[in-house]
Amino acid sequence: MDDAQRNFPLEDIDRECLFHPNTSIADHMKKGPVIFSDGRGVRVRDQTGRDIIDCGAGLWCVNIGYGRPEMAEAAKKAVESLAYHHIFGGASNEPAIRLAERVLKLFHEKSDAPHLSKVFFGMGGSDANDTNYKLVRYYNHLRGKPEKKKFISRLGGYHGLTFAAASLTGIPVYHKAWDLPMHDVIHVSCPHFYRFGKAGESEEQFTDRLIAEIEGVIKREGAETIGAFIAEPIMGTGGVLIPPKGYFEKLQPLLQRHDILFVADEVITGFGRTGHWFATGGMKLKPDIVTLAKGITSAYFPVSASVISSKIWDVLAAASPEFGPVMHGFTYSGHPVGASLGLVNIDIMERDGLVQQAAEVGPYFLKILRERIGNHPFIGDVRGEGQMIAAELVADKATKRFFDPKVGAHRVLAAKAFENGVLSRALPYIEVTSFSPPLSMTRAEADEAAERYTKALTECTDDLAKLAKA
Repeated sequence: MDDAQRNFPLEDIDRECLFHPNTSIADHMKKGPVIFSDGRGVRVRDQTGRDIIDCGAGLWCVNIGYGRPEMAEAAKKAVESLAYHHIFGGASNEPAIRLAERVLKLFHEKSDAPHLSKVFFGMGGSDANDTNYKLVRYYNHLRGKPEKKKFISRLGGYHGLTFAAASLTGIPVYHKAWDLPMHDVIHVSCPHFYRFGKAGESEEQFTDRLIAEIEGVIKREGAETIGAFIAEPIMGTGGVLIPPKGYFEKLQPLLQRHDILFVADEVITGFGRTGHWFATGGMKLKPDIVTLAKGITSAYFPVSASVISSKIWDVLAAASPEFGPVMHGFTYSGHPVGASLGLVNIDIMERDGLVQQAAEVGPYFLKILRERIGNHPFIGDVRGEGQMIAAELVADKATKRFFDPKVGAHRVLAAKAFENGVLSRALPYIEVTSFSPPLSMTRAEADEAAERYTKALTECTDDLAKLAKA
């Protein structure tokens, strides 16, 4: 590559060289990238210098906010000390040991989950859920139940995009042309009452219908063939879908009766997003496995974790003399730099009281959004928990008629919001834009974000009216 090529505009080099995830190739070739240059707190700047409030915290992940100097210093120190070492075959490093201990302590002391026993580290939520998929199979093989391997997941659920994780994901766009989902993953109905409740059906009746459906699936497939049920406590990418009344209270005993493991995917809800350290504690869940990523380092380094219960660990440990090593792992499992950053990240969250801040500012943000846009003719529902909020669009509010998915009404709104300096994500399952800002967001910043978003909604109302007739 000569000097002339290196001096091409970055946008042109991007289109020529970079394969973007979750991106329309056709659109990208026409429009090119938006290149972000720096971030501080809840704000990022693009290459033109525009001030943008990131109400996505990246992808639900920059929980402590951008530009923390403590994280930069910790990364430098960690690289200089031990830039890398694997943890295969009993090798270890102090940061990985300390982070595993710290994560378990948070579950034990903050989430009433003393049954969680061991932490397996990876790099991202997708590989963590692939780990969980394999562990469920391995666990049941060791118990002499090799046929007990099917997973039940939910439509609208998001669990990642590696092969098994993408199968567990219940959003059809992620399956198209990939020959997914795999045959041993069964999807049941999406637990979103506002959208999928029947006319005249109460929220409790909706819950009972969903639980009856799951019970029917277990009976049809045979409990002896079902290894696990995976669920996000609050469904993120599906649309910030809060479970209906009594859902997990009725689901968990059903799973226990049929010896089906419960995997709680807390990749988004973990580390303060819901106003609790983990939704496991805030929602009184008793999972056998918890999936973590994103907030464990606030995305300053790729780290994930599968946190497993003593029930599973005891089976693995007892079988070890016969079965030998657990033949699963990644080059970067327990990476010392990532673990060092995870420890500092938790220090910052505790020092700055960010979980409590999310518990206070999140409801305030939800309140002012409801006040400003709740009565808009094309906003059907504004909902949230902690700093996990969504606005769901409707084409006709009176009849609750939804937009034709093909017109992308929520993408029009999100694009207009970006023009007005706020990043709000258009989600891929239903017509929702989401808000998941850094947990460090203040009330003043929430006011400013809501003002920008409201202005954007006003500016695109005529466009939405046209799309509503499509």
